[in-house]
Amino acid sequence: MNSTEIIIRPLITEKSTFLQETQRRYVFEVSRQSTKIEIKKAIEKAFNVSVIKVNTMNAKGKTKRFGPRPTVLKTWKKAIVQLAPGETITIFEGV
Repeated sequence: MNSTEIIIRPLITEKSTFLQETQRRYVFEVSRQSTKIEIKKAIEKAFNVSVIKVNTMNAKGKTKRFGPRPTVLKTWKKAIVQLAPGETITIFEGV
């Protein structure tokens, strides 16, 4: 897989913004088949930064109702990436 297939989108929430400001950690939605090593290489290649640590977790899809029918949303994978001191990812700046 190349880096565009591994990194799906950045997750910008209150908690992820707090992690970014205090601990230099950035949160991404990633491909469910990707490993920590693949995620590390993809982030380093896409944003030209040094990754120290990658934590991953699988988020189970929730059941939602759309009218009379219950539907299950997709299961997805989240990666929390810690960068080396002094490095930032510019897409998160000013959010």
